[in-house]
Amino acid sequence: MSGVNTSVSIDAPVQDVWNVALDPWRLGDWVTIHRKVHSAPKGKLKVGDEIEQTMALRGAPFKVTWRITELSPPHTATWEGKGPAGSKAITTYRLEPAAKATEFHYTNEFIAPGGVVGRVAASALVGGLAMSEAEASLAKLKDLLETAG
Repeated sequence: MSGVNTSVSIDAPVQDVWNVALDPWRLGDWVTIHRKVHSAPKGKLKVGDEIEQTMALRGAPFKVTWRITELSPPHTATWEGKGPAGSKAITTYRLEPAAKATEFHYTNEFIAPGGVVGRVAASALVGGLAMSEAEASLAKLKDLLETAG
């Protein structure tokens, strides 16, 4: 298992950050590896909802089906994703109010298929890319919300 744990301070109210981050149709506005939403509910999300998305790493596109497993608006959302070849991911957004800002904490745990060999292969393919993409995505979200306000 490999993971990413990062955060950013966004000069916007928690509810505004939540509204953008939890709108699957806005993923293209801020998630750097996002390519397309194939299906997602319209309106407010709830536990059990699924989102089918295409993302790309190192130019290689792949589909992931995300299911919301925990939701406590506007503070916590956890998604479990199933990707190609039995790969899995668990992503959590945790939003905390801070003096006229929102602390957005992002965690992603990636579980590669194939045991030890799969983990070694995934590490070689992805390396530090997951962290740099997560940080770039949060920077885009921060810019989007701070320039919109």
